[in-house]
Amino acid sequence: MRFGLFIPQGWRLDLVGIEPRDQWRVMSELATYVDDGDVWDSLWVYDHFHTVPVPTGEATHEAWSLMAAYAATTSRIKLGQMCTAMSYRNPAYLAKVAATADVISGGRIQMGIGGGWYEHEWRAYGYGFPSAGTRLARLDEGVQIMRDAWRDGVVTFEGKHYQVDGAIVAPQPLQEDGIPLWIAGGGEKVTLRIAAKYAQYTNFTSEPEGFAHKSQVLADHCRDVGTDFGAIVRSANINAVVGSSESEVQERLGRVRSRISGLAGEPAADAMLNSMSTPQAGSGTPEQLIEALQNLRDLGCEYAICYFPEAAYDRSGIELFEREVIPAFS
Repeated sequence: MRFGLFIPQGWRLDLVGIEPRDQWRVMSELATYVDDGDVWDSLWVYDHFHTVPVPTGEATHEAWSLMAAYAATTSRIKLGQMCTAMSYRNPAYLAKVAATADVISGGRIQMGIGGGWYEHEWRAYGYGFPSAGTRLARLDEGVQIMRDAWRDGVVTFEGKHYQVDGAIVAPQPLQEDGIPLWIAGGGEKVTLRIAAKYAQYTNFTSEPEGFAHKSQVLADHCRDVGTDFGAIVRSANINAVVGSSESEVQERLGRVRSRISGLAGEPAADAMLNSMSTPQAGSGTPEQLIEALQNLRDLGCEYAICYFPEAAYDRSGIELFEREVIPAFS
């Protein structure tokens, strides 16, 4: 099992109290830390514009600006987004942005891509909020455009939602087969079928029963479209609040709740914390997390992307995870 790490960027109210002028320093120093070691395979950001669990005036740094910045300031680690919303950028333009970042990075960009879901920011930024069917149809067409652009350096496509006519995408990515596609989401009829057709990686729930079920649905789609299910790496995100004892885990969760509730209110903070407060979600002692991750690995999960809500303020949870959890999967 390989491991990735989310860098705090404000979206989950994880830079609160840090002055905007200092936030890039905090983010870049953490990126340097994970890049300098050999524990983490990748670093990740979210592609969102407004904070959760509710929109606030707190900063949310833009994903592809961060990709370019990390491409220039790191040297080893892979760089991804979980996940880029297809409709936020024209796919031919996005293909060019990603290819340029891949060149800057020396061939380390990953393309996490999905249909998008956060209605408030869609409407606020003037994108409207199309039906799920439209958003996913755009995802399907956009992935084809990016794949062809990276492979051929020029793309023409006539679809229902996107049309491009001889769009030149130069430079092409440095990665020989183009930028790897992480098609994220668990929608069973459409999203996982798109993943079966085009993805090198998928990403869905860390809850064991859900993970097993989505895996079977993906396998069925792969059989239907004639692709190799075994060639697709299945990943899951976990919300890692790690302590040496259960009481320490609760203390850490309490600090996260306090920071969030001051801006989002107690009900929203409680709902957010409830989604991350079990070992299956990623919070617990090292022993509990090893057991939970082993269960996921036994179900076919080969990659865990870890979000540490304390990362901007306190790296001790990350360090504990590095010392006591990751070695169990070496």
